[in-house]
Amino acid sequence: MGDVLSQDEVENLLGSLDTDSDSSAGADLGSFRSREKVTVYDFKRPERVGKEQMRALQTMHEGFGRNFGAGLSAMLRTIVEVKLTSVDQLTYSEFVFSLENPTCFNLVNASPLEGQLILDINPSILFPIIDRMLGGSTTGPPPSRRPLTEIELRLVSRITSLFLNEMHHAWENVLDLKLEVDRVESNPQLVQIIPANEVVVLISFELTVGETRGMVNLCIPFNSIERISHKLTSNSWISYSKRPPTAESIQQMSDHIADAPVGMVVELAKTTITMADLIGLRVGDLIATEKDIQEPLVISIEGQEKFYGKPGQHKGRKAIEILGPVVEHHMPTAEPEEVVAQANTA
Repeated sequence: MGDVLSQDEVENLLGSLDTDSDSSAGADLGSFRSREKVTVYDFKRPERVGKEQMRALQTMHEGFGRNFGAGLSAMLRTIVEVKLTSVDQLTYSEFVFSLENPTCFNLVNASPLEGQLILDINPSILFPIIDRMLGGSTTGPPPSRRPLTEIELRLVSRITSLFLNEMHHAWENVLDLKLEVDRVESNPQLVQIIPANEVVVLISFELTVGETRGMVNLCIPFNSIERISHKLTSNSWISYSKRPPTAESIQQMSDHIADAPVGMVVELAKTTITMADLIGLRVGDLIATEKDIQEPLVISIEGQEKFYGKPGQHKGRKAIEILGPVVEHHMPTAEPEEVVAQANTA
């Protein structure tokens, strides 16, 4: 009977066994957690747009941001910086509830894409831009929280038209979009163009005008670009930029350049006179120069010296004959008697 354990000894033994098993199990679980990385997956936000398509959209709109900033700077006659901040995908409800109310909520038709796109301009940057368009500055007091008036909507239409025009150029290698604003709303929560849990691509830009900053958001529903998602690949996007020029594109470019007007200036001579002589000049006075009559005249195109020439007449009008291009350390000479004769007739 000496080997029989008492009830207290049995309970102590069982307690020590439970403690050891718990500590070893905890150690095993801790080592398992240290080895494995747990990734949170939200079933309300499925990643429907592939990474390659997201990279292509980012590349397209980085160039768009630079062009839109340059156009907006010319419109406002001040420096405007447009920077692409993010390209994300989220649900439509998350996008709508992240916006201010009221705001400038533009519903855009983008044929041949299905549905509508959304262009949202934050009032914090929109009102300073309107003040600048009306001749004011961008350093005024903070804008009031109110919807836009009819006059302000007409002014904002110039900004949205510029945005859509640059967006058309950014997308033309992928799709020929016909963009137009359908209507403008002030309360984004009252606009339901797609289901609340539908995935959208949100492209956000930060505008900086002087010391004022604000956001411009472009929302593209996934169902609008689902049919053309195969075109939104980085490989096809790069191939567009590396495609060699065709004979048709070269001819088209040549035709545009041929019709471009340029300024041509012929420099007859240079000399220096006093201010008193300049003030005393009258019609018919002669100004003597040291330029030799045998030296060709310099012809400048848009301020750049390009050709040498000699003066003369053509069908009773003053004319210039081109002798050759401007080459460093070389100046063509013309026959003295021809130059004198044509200069006298001129």
